Amino acid sequence: MTTTLSERVSQSAFDGSLLRVVLLLDLHEGAQRQFFEAYEQLRHDIASVPGHIGDQLCQSFENPSQWLITSEWESAPQYLAWVNSDHHAEQVRPLGACARSMRPLKFTVLRETGRGYDRATRPTARLQPAPRLGADLVRHALTFTVRPGSEKEVAEILSGYASPAARVDEHTRLRRTSLFMHGNRVVRTVEVQGDLTAALRHVAQQPEVRAVEEAVNPYLEQDRNLDDPESARMFFMRAGLPAVHHVAAAEADPAGTERHALLYPARPGCGPALARFLARQDEAAAHRPADPVRSSSIFQRDDLVVRLIDVRGPLDADPEAVLGVRGPRKAAVLERLTTGPATPAGAPAPTPAEARARAAAHRTMRLITDRHAPAPS
Repeated sequence: MTTTLSERVSQSAFDGSLLRVVLLLDLHEGAQRQFFEAYEQLRHDIASVPGHIGDQLCQSFENPSQWLITSEWESAPQYLAWVNSDHHAEQVRPLGACARSMRPLKFTVLRETGRGYDRATRPTARLQPAPRLGADLVRHALTFTVRPGSEKEVAEILSGYASPAARVDEHTRLRRTSLFMHGNRVVRTVEVQGDLTAALRHVAQQPEVRAVEEAVNPYLEQDRNLDDPESARMFFMRAGLPAVHHVAAAEADPAGTERHALLYPARPGCGPALARFLARQDEAAAHRPADPVRSSSIFQRDDLVVRLIDVRGPLDADPEAVLGVRGPRKAAVLERLTTGPATPAGAPAPTPAEARARAAAHRTMRLITDRHAPAPS
């Protein structure tokens, strides 16, 4: 059976679909009034955010401590631009102070049915056209920077810990963790089968992981206190690097590939456009059976874009594919959207092939550790 391209794109923030965000909260005892007042302030602030359509605040009629906030957005990129901003982190801090737990869930809208929607005038073109297929995998990444000069010590810490237990519960497993560095920036990607929130909570509770986090603390550029829940929550909120697109070739074989990550610092304000550009190039590559890139996940926050790729064959054999710029003028588009390596003063201008090879080498992050969970027995 032929797998269509739309079926191979298991995640995308770039199809223009409406987005529904659901935030589940479990409040501290007696915090209901404080939470309601904090929400009243937030709803006025968020009303002017581009792309925000509306929201609902709901309280469980069975348990007064359980609350639900739903919001609707014109598209995923508009929501992500808001939720990944430092301004958002400060806006939701009062809500977080009231909650024992907060669990955000994000959904693109496929269908709207019923009498209310039958009378609506919203065009169906803004709905996700078809269900996405996938392997029940959720991808997520974290990124942070360490103090310049500490990179060697940090790499040793991050590569030397014992792997946590892969099994979270009967429905959730850690599948793969890959960690990269580029200069003083660290990027950690995870693949989870099942519930991402449960898996991240499970990992944070493992003593070997907690020991690594404590060992890295003195080297971080942004201070954090893991014993302070609010400090830890704010750190990981700012460190989140959301996955915005994933595509795999029709016959992607992880066993025959190697994993790499490329870092693309965008020019100011160009992060979303850069992520969308790379997504389109990787979708085009999925049509080409001979293309060495067999799968690609793109992570983007503000003007930082990371592209995680599984490559068949040597990394330097096809710089165009590695960079995601195969085809006329694609390298020029990438150059306009990113900050890149400058040619030293007085040096001869590189040929296009030399420029692509240099850019691929400059973007490629250093692999620190790539851990696969053992197959379940």
